[in-house]
Amino acid sequence: MKRHLSGRCQVIGSCIMLAFASFGAVRAEPAPNPEKVSIPVHVGGKDFNMVAFVYQPPGSGPFPVIVFSHGRSPKVSERAGLDQPILAGHAGYWVKKGFAVLAPIRPGYGETGGDDLEVSGIKISASGECSGSPLYAQVAKNAADTIEADVMWLRHQSWANSKKIILVGQSVGGLTTVAAGARHLSGVIAYINFSGGTGGDPERMPGRSCFPEALTALYGQLGRTTKLPNLWLYAQNDLFWGEAAPKLWHAAFSKAGGAGEFIETAAVPDEDGHKLLAKGGRLWSVHVDAFIETLGFVAAPHD
Repeated sequence: MKRHLSGRCQVIGSCIMLAFASFGAVRAEPAPNPEKVSIPVHVGGKDFNMVAFVYQPPGSGPFPVIVFSHGRSPKVSERAGLDQPILAGHAGYWVKKGFAVLAPIRPGYGETGGDDLEVSGIKISASGECSGSPLYAQVAKNAADTIEADVMWLRHQSWANSKKIILVGQSVGGLTTVAAGARHLSGVIAYINFSGGTGGDPERMPGRSCFPEALTALYGQLGRTTKLPNLWLYAQNDLFWGEAAPKLWHAAFSKAGGAGEFIETAAVPDEDGHKLLAKGGRLWSVHVDAFIETLGFVAAPHD
């Protein structure tokens, strides 16, 4: 089902969050101090000890788990300096609902380090011209391999309910989440894609991305093997992708059989809409709350 929104929450039927950040009308929930762990992963033909952070609610569990996939900065220095793979407020949002959160730093980023396995294969000139051959399917595969390793690791953690895992990702992490969601991973029951994609640069080519048709084809392929409930969220004023491309991506995904829900929110006020997760809590929280309720979880009220 698709629902395109503008302005306030206007839908057919009922209106069925790296650092602390503003969540609009949704208060950023304080997160407990995370535990840093190491997860073995084999990806791109190489072995890594992937650094990850675990946030847990009070108690011993087992808790349902959110596996969060971070995005990708166009800048090498920012990718190398990534030390907080999830917004503290977003981790708190899930912990308040009774979920544990696992947030890995994928190979090629931050403390995990190693080779960059998510190179898009494209180049963007200073004037905003695209060149190269997109390697978007390889990006999605390598990143999704790390999520598969996360899921396997969770099966051995006493605090984790490894039969109730929800994948959540932002930007390239959103694409990662869609790719992992197509794999029928045991215990994964649903996923949420915030602004997922690759190949954009808001400074050199705002409002459009390189070779979006390659992502249309890739999302179509992923739709063929996706059976999980899923939710896609994009803001109107996303400067990485623009407004039209995400709709085409989801249309291809749906046509191929990947049933799910697409929501286009109103523009994120005074921000690049690609920051929907961090800056547009009042735009997305009602939809995420409703989505997890359909999965049998009770959404905690917002303050």
